Amino acid sequence: MSANQDSTIPKLGVRSTRQRAAVVEVLRDLDTFASAKTIHRELGERHHKVGLTTVYRTLQSLADIHAVDVLHMATGESLYRHCDTEAHHHHLVCTECGHTIEIEGGPVEKWALEESRRNDFQLTGHTAEVFGVCAVCRAGRSTGTES
Repeated sequence: MSANQDSTIPKLGVRSTRQRAAVVEVLRDLDTFASAKTIHRELGERHHKVGLTTVYRTLQSLADIHAVDVLHMATGESLYRHCDTEAHHHHLVCTECGHTIEIEGGPVEKWALEESRRNDFQLTGHTAEVFGVCAVCRAGRSTGTES
């Protein structure tokens, strides 16, 4: 593993176990948002014996230390992805292939702060994700091929 790759691996936190390392490896390799069940299935395909409950618990503990990004879907399902940066950021997410790009919040940050102040709230956090269809998927549509 190169030094460059090391910087993109989520930190393991206090409890560095074989199962935790396997979950982190899968997150890094998938490089898209994935459900706990998808991660669990991938672990099985790689012959790692990690129970689904352990996957959920590991993902939650990684989320608690901000080592993974969490995307809360309207369905109530949470999707997870390794963080490319430790700085606060948002995501552009392709709804067809899952390709994700980390983006800065820019005006969203200012808007959240202004609205909080205007309504006498103390801002403790916010989420803002942008969904759409990436260029590769759009190109696949126009050529009639599946992506």
